[in-house]
Amino acid sequence: MVASDSPMALDGLVVLDLSRILAGPTATQLLGDLGATVIKVENPRTKGDDTRGWGPNYVRDSDGARTDLSAYFMAANRNKLSISVDLASDDGQETIRHLAARADVIVENYKPGGLEKYGLDHATLLAAHPQLVYCSISGFGQTGPNRDQPGYDLMAQGYGGIMSLTGAPDGPPMKVGVGIADVMCGMYATVGVLAALRHRDATGEGQHIDLALVDAQMAWLINEGTNFLTSGKLPERRGNAHPNIVPYDAFPCAEGHFLLAVGNDAQFARFCDAFGLASLADDPAYQTNLSRIENRVSLTEILSRTLADLPRDEILRRCHAVKVPAGPIHTVEEALQSDQAIARDTVVAVDTPGAATGSVALLGNPLKFSRTPVQYRRPPPRFGQNTNTVLEMFGIAPKAD
Repeated sequence: MVASDSPMALDGLVVLDLSRILAGPTATQLLGDLGATVIKVENPRTKGDDTRGWGPNYVRDSDGARTDLSAYFMAANRNKLSISVDLASDDGQETIRHLAARADVIVENYKPGGLEKYGLDHATLLAAHPQLVYCSISGFGQTGPNRDQPGYDLMAQGYGGIMSLTGAPDGPPMKVGVGIADVMCGMYATVGVLAALRHRDATGEGQHIDLALVDAQMAWLINEGTNFLTSGKLPERRGNAHPNIVPYDAFPCAEGHFLLAVGNDAQFARFCDAFGLASLADDPAYQTNLSRIENRVSLTEILSRTLADLPRDEILRRCHAVKVPAGPIHTVEEALQSDQAIARDTVVAVDTPGAATGSVALLGNPLKFSRTPVQYRRPPPRFGQNTNTVLEMFGIAPKAD
């Protein structure tokens, strides 16, 4: 486990995490990586976060038995303390109110209005503790005609437009291969929480952050969203091709495919020279990026014929020699075991008592700080393992078994 006595950016910050699945846990894990004390509240009636049961991959204990640490759960729940609290009970509600009085941040992803019946909604807790930063994550937000609809990553990708852009031109709409709507929503949540904390520290005022998966997903339509707003023309599915740059795509080679990303006309001219296609760079049909966009089909056919039988490493060598961006398409294994990934600590081993191997391998945090480095202080917790410890920390009588 990577931990030290170095100061951390969010030392002393207390985060009460009432979220589950991926968007909220992504945000709170990031805050934990930066030094916050994150208390993950889990429901004893469901045996904790839903993702604890999302196999098939689990940590095994020394006897080979399956634990409740699924790979999915571990992806977003390190650097947290797990407590078992039933929010539907009077005792559970009192416990959360007690913790909220000491917390800086609350993150929750209940349906809008779902916590009002427990008196744990943002209006109630902010009235009692005006300094709180309270972040609510939901599928469609706290307002609007769809506010009561449940939110899942797949639904957000479909509703928010990204699936219409993803996939082969002649194939069906496709979701991104991971829960990117959830993950990006978690990133926006983190940014929002940090901004609200800066405001709180300057003024003493907490506030409510209303964040929706669908809103976040639409926000990262980025250039394709703005392309539509500017032109009124619907973007098309182009597989791996770029709507505004050509050639920028996956191309065939002797071993399969590689990536070529020609970003400007000078790069295109150098690429053509390197592959015996100098005449293309002088051809008005391909001389500029705009002309290449207009003639992308014919250019793609020419380049595909030229490159299809060449070894990938030879193509990459020639491209790199003339400073043209090109690269491999790695499997997950190749990516995570690459020299670059090893040099950048992309995978970290976190000590995990009870695991057969004594530790678990997790994806590392990509942030590299010169003064307050990320630390992996706690492994993903077993369900409720820190309940009494946390209650004692906050002056609450431990619960009897």
